[in-house]
Amino acid sequence: MFFFKRASINDAVEECRNTPGAVLLDVREADEFRSGHIPGAVNAPLSAIEQVTLPKDKPLFVYCLRGTRSRRAVSRLTRMGYQNVKSIGGIISYKGPLEK
Repeated sequence: MFFFKRASINDAVEECRNTPGAVLLDVREADEFRSGHIPGAVNAPLSAIEQVTLPKDKPLFVYCLRGTRSRRAVSRLTRMGYQNVKSIGGIISYKGPLEK
């Protein structure tokens, strides 16, 4: 039996920071974002994801609290024509400092 290790949000944030032009997208609601987010993240709540106006080819690294909303957001963004979108899980597992 093989077990595949999921990439951690911490590794994915580092990958985002090392990817030219990448955007770290927090899809939690605005009040959640204001209570603390990963430095450099942009807030685009899942409830308003259709209003995202970033270039369609820009790499997007998407997170939420636990990973459920980020997976939904990736699905919606993909249907909207975004080509390079990745769910990186939930901030609950993030080990770095938060920004308010």
